[in-house]
Amino acid sequence: MRFRRASVAAIGAFTLLLAVPQSASAAVGEFQYTYIGVDGKPHIRILLDPESRECITLPEVADPNASEPAYSPRNRTTSTATVFTDADCEGDFFALRPLVGRGSENLKLRSVAFS
Repeated sequence: MRFRRASVAAIGAFTLLLAVPQSASAAVGEFQYTYIGVDGKPHIRILLDPESRECITLPEVADPNASEPAYSPRNRTTSTATVFTDADCEGDFFALRPLVGRGSENLKLRSVAFS
């Protein structure tokens, strides 16, 4: 009888382990930015639950010779977003607070990292 209870408890604990989210490897929420498309119009792009501790180069504005930088970032994730003026998280940078961080049209970016 004891063995059966122990088995049930072990199976229950293992099931709970599977149900609990793993370590936070993503910033929960969305990060929004605006860029000028090839059609000359502003477009809004959203990164949903972006990876943490990884540099994300924004594909629409990665090439400085072909496009203007993105602007007006909105950080609605649970992590601090650090935006960079150049691709590959290079150049000048600015940190946006979790959930409420935002930048104006004057804040230009080509890449972002979340911590």
